[in-house]
Amino acid sequence: MDELLNRIAGDLVGRIDGPLKFRFLMQPIMAILFAIRDGRKDAQTGRTPYFWALITGQGQRGDLLRECWDAMKKVFIVALAMDVIYQVIVFRWVYPGEALLIAPLLAFVPYILFRGPVSRILRRKQASS
Repeated sequence: MDELLNRIAGDLVGRIDGPLKFRFLMQPIMAILFAIRDGRKDAQTGRTPYFWALITGQGQRGDLLRECWDAMKKVFIVALAMDVIYQVIVFRWVYPGEALLIAPLLAFVPYILFRGPVSRILRRKQASS
């Protein structure tokens, strides 16, 4: 088991310096751009900031998660495909578990972390105007 965890950890760290490393910048930027777009919509409609609504259950969690998937599915699929391509180039093999770990980190995490703060900032800006 330790051998497996060491291989996975080494593989994940190796992705930062390996081929296709630009995706570690581009995919989170794309996710953040979608978060800004959706955070702006949230501020205009007066919705509870996304992550807070997701945690507290204000609104339907299923609807919120579906909305996130609809906004991010293309970014997620590209992140998944890029990691598979990376694995084929570097390892000459595909480890699906690793790809399913990296893709959400590059796509969903930045989206979820940025959408709420964008909404809050724009809402405060609107209130002060």
